[in-house]
Amino acid sequence: MDEETEVVTDEEQQQEDDSQSKKIEELEHDLAVARADFYNFRQRTIKERQEARTRAQEEVITAMLPVLDNLDRALSASSQDAQGIIKGVEMVQRQFVNVLEGLGVSVIKSEGEKFDPSLHDAAGTEDVEDPELDGVVISERLKGYRTEGRVLRPAQVTVGKFKEE
Repeated sequence: MDEETEVVTDEEQQQEDDSQSKKIEELEHDLAVARADFYNFRQRTIKERQEARTRAQEEVITAMLPVLDNLDRALSASSQDAQGIIKGVEMVQRQFVNVLEGLGVSVIKSEGEKFDPSLHDAAGTEDVEDPELDGVVISERLKGYRTEGRVLRPAQVTVGKFKEE
C-alpha cells in the first residue's frame, strides 16, 4: 500500500508542477503584455507632447505674423516721410506689445522700484545723494518680461547706491 500512496503522490506532484508551470507562463505573458502597453503609452505621450509644443509654436508665430506684415509696410514707406515712418514703427511696437500681452507676457516695472534680484539684473550702479534712493532702480537699460509664473528675461537696470560724504 505504501507504493500505491507514493504513485498517487507522484501523480499529484506532477499535476501540481504542471499547474505551477502554466501559472508561470500566464504571468510571463501578462508581464510581456504590460511591458508592451507601457512602451506604447510612453511613445504616445512623447508624440503628444511634441505635437502640443508644435501647436503652441504655431499659435505664437500666427499671432506675430500681422506684426511682421506691418513692419514690412513701414519699411516700404517713402523715406521722405520720416515722421510717418516713426509713427508707423510706434504703432507696430504697440501692436507687438498687445500680442505679447495676449500671450500672457507683461513688462517688468523697474524705474523707481526697489531692486529685486529675481526681476532685475543689475548692470551697474550709480551714486545717489538721497539715502531713500539706495537700492532703488535709477534707470532701465533693457526691459524685462515675465509671464504669470516665470521671468522670461530680467530687466537690466542701473541701481542707486547712496554714498555718504
